[in-house]
Amino acid sequence: MTPKARYFWPLVLAVFLTDCTTKDLAVNHLIVAVPEDLLDSLLRLTLVHNPGTAFGIDLRPYLGDWSRTVLIVMMLTVLATMLGIYWRTAPRARLLGAAIGLVCGGAAGNIFDRVRFPLGVVDFIDVGVNSHRFFIFNVADVAITVGAAVLAFVQLRDDTGQLSARDAAA
Repeated sequence: MTPKARYFWPLVLAVFLTDCTTKDLAVNHLIVAVPEDLLDSLLRLTLVHNPGTAFGIDLRPYLGDWSRTVLIVMMLTVLATMLGIYWRTAPRARLLGAAIGLVCGGAAGNIFDRVRFPLGVVDFIDVGVNSHRFFIFNVADVAITVGAAVLAFVQLRDDTGQLSARDAAA
């Protein structure tokens, strides 16, 4: 197993399983739109179903009944693109493998949600102070955000040595 695979595959699996498990717990133990304080108002668990994209952008007014299908296809395309980047990444690029693993695990979790829940992706982590709230999100969203940030950092820091020789020469 290559060094990048030692990070990529465990992270994909860990993120996917953690995301699915926490979403199932949220669905089974929380009431929709009723916040449960964990750390006063700083951290709450609030169950919502997000039929849209990131930050709750809803495509239903534009795509109607096709929005769910379009989002699934778009997310599968992003996942396939990330897997393509992973396969072209140099075998020793551990950090890049880890970042792509986080993104792929999170994307897989949200795709799975979109397929199994007609109401949309389950979000439940609610951060803010009193009435000033951030977006409600899930474990997959955190993994995707952290993975994307690490990907950007790696690309800004070192544009050689992370991709295969074929890609670095292009």
